Amino acid sequence: MGSSEGLRNFLEGDSLAEKFLHIERELTVRLKELTFLDPVQYVYNPLDYAWEPHQDYVRKYCQSCKKVLFLGMNPGPFGMAQTGVPFGEVQLVRDWLQVCGQVSRPACEHPKRPIRGLECPQTEVSGARFWGFFRSVCASPEAFFRHCFVHNHCPLLFISQSGRNLTPAELPAAQRERLMQVCDDALCEAVKLLGVAVVIGVGRFAEQRARKALSAAGIPVRVEGVMHPSPRNPQANKGWNAIIRARLEELGVMSLVAD
Repeated sequence: MGSSEGLRNFLEGDSLAEKFLHIERELTVRLKELTFLDPVQYVYNPLDYAWEPHQDYVRKYCQSCKKVLFLGMNPGPFGMAQTGVPFGEVQLVRDWLQVCGQVSRPACEHPKRPIRGLECPQTEVSGARFWGFFRSVCASPEAFFRHCFVHNHCPLLFISQSGRNLTPAELPAAQRERLMQVCDDALCEAVKLLGVAVVIGVGRFAEQRARKALSAAGIPVRVEGVMHPSPRNPQANKGWNAIIRARLEELGVMSLVAD
């Protein structure tokens, strides 16, 4: 994933997907300049070791401008961290989205958080709920991606010494703000490239961050939010499908995805 190759593709006017991937390559370069201290002990970047399935996802489904961008916060340990796809629960990525590609391993790997790629046996509950809902209302992935795309604000997974997943919100303030600024810049570039009309943050953190970043950059895009499907959220455990359907109806988005 050489930056010279990405820059050449970008300048030669390659597809929208290649331009999107170029933004992500540049983000990875900037993220490598950051350092993270306690409580962070391990940092995984699936845009490095899971680049093959990630670019397969982008090239399959990001070939045209999008009205709606669903925005997650950062990878989960059994989702994008394994598959390179946002909310990327293994079975749905492999069998419904039909994404493929070789996944290697991070340079430093926590023994309790091994990367198994598309062979990972664990289920990412948030991802199973997210993509499972859209599979239930869309005849095909193409029907969903005709007007929508799914992206994460931050591509990094943070892990403590004990193996606990740390969200960006749990990082020390100074480290978090440096990280967020770099990711904000990339988000703004992606939103402009895709011609997005509305960003839908999946969870409050993603919604608030998108609103702050786009407002600061003077990008006139509507920002809304939906409940995160995390099993940590008691409300989501009571029936996330009904909740997300009602919210998307309210936002006028269901008509863009439902057949």
